[in-house]
Amino acid sequence: MASNRSEKRKDKIQIFKTLMTSRIYGRTPDSVNALNIIDIVYSDDKKVRAAWKDLNDKFRVTNPDQQHLKKIENAQYKLLETMANSLGYKDKITWETIQNPYVPVGMAQQIETQKNMQQVYYNTLYGVNRIVQNQG
Repeated sequence: MASNRSEKRKDKIQIFKTLMTSRIYGRTPDSVNALNIIDIVYSDDKKVRAAWKDLNDKFRVTNPDQQHLKKIENAQYKLLETMANSLGYKDKITWETIQNPYVPVGMAQQIETQKNMQQVYYNTLYGVNRIVQNQG
């Protein structure tokens, strides 16, 4: 029984760590996997599951504007804060800590460059596709 509780706590901490480390990247395959098992691993924690439901509902908006993106970000932080409290880190991992991840300037620039390159690639493919459709 104690082994089962210990394993469950490890799983909870792993989800929390994954979501904390992915804050700077947005959604990653690991963070999506972590989000998708919250209902299982935190099945006994109504507050965490409610915070996850709130975030999940906000994720479901198609084409969110900047205001809604801010709501998503705040819901992500709220989920992390709720998990931190659940894990006993209430006064150690605060809202302030959660909102201020370490992001090296070079890494932030690299992420932004990669996003821009992906957008250019998408726009190029979309433009080629439109030309082909108009010729056909």
